[in-house]
Amino acid sequence: MHVQLGVLGPVAAWDARGGVVGLRGPMHRAVLARLVVARRRVVPVTRLVEDLWEEPPADAVSAIRTFVAALRRALEPDRPPRARPRLLVTEGPGYALKAAEDSVDAWRFEHAVRAAGELPPAEAVRRLTEALSWWRGPAYADVPEAPWVRSERSRLIDVECRAVEGRAEAYLSLGASAEAVPALDAYVSEHPWRENAWHLLALALYRSGRQTDALSVVRRARRTLSDQVGIEPGPRLRRLETDLLRQADHLDPGPGGPAAQVWAQATAAYERAVPSDTRTRLESTAGLMRDLAVTGGGGLEAARRHRVAAVAAAEQLGDPEVTARVIGIYDVPAVWTRCDDEEQARWLVAAAERTLRTLPPDGHDAARCRLLATIAVESRGALPTDRPASGGQARALQAAGQAEQLARRLDDTSLLAFALNGVFMQSFQRAGLSPRRDAIGAETIAVAQRGGLVTYEVLGHLVRLQSRCAVSDFAGADRHAAAADRLAERYDLPLVTVFTTWYRALRTAMTQPPADAAAAYRQADAILDGAGMPGLRHGLLPLAELSVRLRHGLVPALDAQDDWGPYESWVRPLLLVEAGDTQAARDALRDIASPPRDLMFEAMWCLVARAATMTGDRDVMRRAATQLRPAAAELAGAQSGLLTFGPVAHHLQGLTAAGW
Repeated sequence: MHVQLGVLGPVAAWDARGGVVGLRGPMHRAVLARLVVARRRVVPVTRLVEDLWEEPPADAVSAIRTFVAALRRALEPDRPPRARPRLLVTEGPGYALKAAEDSVDAWRFEHAVRAAGELPPAEAVRRLTEALSWWRGPAYADVPEAPWVRSERSRLIDVECRAVEGRAEAYLSLGASAEAVPALDAYVSEHPWRENAWHLLALALYRSGRQTDALSVVRRARRTLSDQVGIEPGPRLRRLETDLLRQADHLDPGPGGPAAQVWAQATAAYERAVPSDTRTRLESTAGLMRDLAVTGGGGLEAARRHRVAAVAAAEQLGDPEVTARVIGIYDVPAVWTRCDDEEQARWLVAAAERTLRTLPPDGHDAARCRLLATIAVESRGALPTDRPASGGQARALQAAGQAEQLARRLDDTSLLAFALNGVFMQSFQRAGLSPRRDAIGAETIAVAQRGGLVTYEVLGHLVRLQSRCAVSDFAGADRHAAAADRLAERYDLPLVTVFTTWYRALRTAMTQPPADAAAAYRQADAILDGAGMPGLRHGLLPLAELSVRLRHGLVPALDAQDDWGPYESWVRPLLLVEAGDTQAARDALRDIASPPRDLMFEAMWCLVARAATMTGDRDVMRRAATQLRPAAAELAGAQSGLLTFGPVAHHLQGLTAAGW
């Protein structure tokens, strides 16, 4: 399903190639619009009838079903005749639109506006400008007037207003006041009741050197509010007029206060002094991307995107030493063992390998070390066979060892911290290696403290948190979570909270009833929204909820709409057998691949072992037992620091009781 839906304008849909999807008549569009407004929730047929007709016809329910059937054919044209719909689904007494958050322009717009509030001003301007470009006209432009659509239009207009005003505030923070003026001037004419917009327009004009125009805007605001809305300006706008007349110092403090002024002055000096086509500019860009990545959200996404562009530009220079520095400077600590963008990771590994081959054979050991560490860190999440360390994984393991050796020989703390990160990423050759990772985490903390490397000190605590969870030492895990949180608060590292919040959800799941555990996991999942870590979020909440139900002996709650992400292959057999489809479960288990050797390795094998036990698949039972025995003293999945399926020993006992 690659359909994009649009309601920021006339109701529309586009297929994966950007072609317009025919939605038939106005009532079809109205049904689709009403389901979009419900935001993935079920709308009973009776409610649809009430909302779509002032005086419903006698066959209204039948008409709704006809509209839905036509919409399904349009939106899922390749669905087999008797296959269940996946987008517009029937649930209980009505219908729900199970569209992804990023496939409806209004939902995507709201997310972008929320996320922009956490971004640096320049990135906020870019994000909000892009989001505002998605509007094609008034929201739900071709849907007949009704209370539900009027309410939704009003809500979206408010979000649009926040976007326009937020972009203007970001322009002002950057010192780009003149760029905020044109959009604000048109905007106040359309939304005269928004006093904040009048305030921003007057301030932007004043900071652009147009004091007379700024005063004129404040006075126009007074007349407009009085004539069109029937009120006088509020105290904030009245104070602004007085401040403009006396040219108050606070009206133009420079972009964003003292810290922002220093930034603006320094960047302006850099722009003047360093030509844009120099190698120095490329290396500085890569370093900036490293710092941007730890801000999370849009910063992390932008860092990944611009990092690749910087490496590609460096390769075009034909200087392997510059390329090595541009690749290696991005030593952002990584604790999760799945890539956020696998294609990009493969490209970066290939670039690092090319650069290694072309570096001069003598010297450059520090650059060589960073390239090898990059290969080890970026080569996470590969899918090996039951034979450990085969193919590309063997190369990644080798690169991790070589980077560590070089770093120790060079006695460089920053190199050693980066190399240890690569060693950690390649420390999953088999189950049961949490003590090994605990030692890596402990050394990472010591090295980071010695070298003043705060982000790596946090990494060490998170690695130790995971390792302590694996062996049920939650008191120890608590200490490392608290230490990571203290560092994150002191040094403004927002992504750390993602992992410590999920850890505390795990703690809740270990001690509280299922309902409380599920609520804690949903709250933890919400913090991932906009964090810029799809490799962590994808499929994680359903897996966590499944872990709660299984640990409490509850039948898994099956929902065909659940997105299991990268875990689907190893969860599906259990879901099938729990649903009573034993033959399909056997088929799914036949020749099932080994899960990736990562933080979820034991968890996935325990799910497979349970399904194999329930279906009597002795071959898979044997494979599961072989893989799980080294971790018999650990909690399955707890080494993730996020969730657990209980003691591995219990799963091994189940295999034994089943005859293996």
